[in-house]
Amino acid sequence: MDTTSPELSRSRGYPHRSAAHASIEGLAYGDAFGERFFSLFRPEAEARRLIAGRLAPPDPHWHWTDDTAMAVALLAVLREHGEVVARPLVERFAATYKADPGRGYGSGMHALLPRVAAAPDQWQSLATALFGGEGSLGNGAAMRVAPLGAWFHDDLDRAVDQAARSASVTHSHPQGIAGAVAVAVAAALSARGEHPDPAAVAARTPDGAVREGLMRAAELPPEADPLAASALLGNGRRIRADDTVPYALWCAARHPDDLESALWATAAGLGDVDTTCAITGGVVAARTGTAALPQEWRERREALPDTL
Repeated sequence: MDTTSPELSRSRGYPHRSAAHASIEGLAYGDAFGERFFSLFRPEAEARRLIAGRLAPPDPHWHWTDDTAMAVALLAVLREHGEVVARPLVERFAATYKADPGRGYGSGMHALLPRVAAAPDQWQSLATALFGGEGSLGNGAAMRVAPLGAWFHDDLDRAVDQAARSASVTHSHPQGIAGAVAVAVAAALSARGEHPDPAAVAARTPDGAVREGLMRAAELPPEADPLAASALLGNGRRIRADDTVPYALWCAARHPDDLESALWATAAGLGDVDTTCAITGGVVAARTGTAALPQEWRERREALPDTL
């Protein structure tokens, strides 16, 4: 895939596609890079040592997770329909899950997507029934949505609406939706060449815990230590949108023109590292592209599907 900057690709006449493709590349890099720091693969002490020295994880293969798998499905629907259409989107999510359920999906998706595959016309009631009828407020809708924000970067109101639609097929809780809206707005601002400031993002995010977290993030100086910032804002350890999105977007705003530095800063917060890095990567790369990342990263990261 072309890893030139979105600005160069936009001159070729496909501004929404070029920005979205840059974003999904960055998302996949963040996802695969961050996943290597999980305790499943190495002790926390070693993860901290690597991050402190900015030493790339030595694993020869960096596989991406459900974050990227679902982002690919979402982008495929945008390419086919030009907008979010609920039933094709949830059917793609279900088919993606069935093809490879071992990508690290959360409990909500393990419960929802097989049921959707069996009864796709009932997707709305099935999504709403999760977690005792409250719907999911997890970070899953936020982790996959940055390319959508980049796709609709020329219309922030539409980016908000489309992000909410994309979230509701799996995350019907208002805060699950709010997390997706916030990330989409940040990615749209980034793709426009504007600063994805948490305060500006909060202004378009629905009321609630996600927005409150963004306002706390807006008050943190950029020179704050990432680990201290994650202790205040959350690092995704609770797998909730409000525990994930504010920190990831603070990191993106801290390094809006430097994807590699943004990912190292995000990883320093530990927690749900693949998801926080996927969000940060998708937002920053919508502006920068991925060409400046180290060659060894490109050699190690799992390729995206050829269909993109």
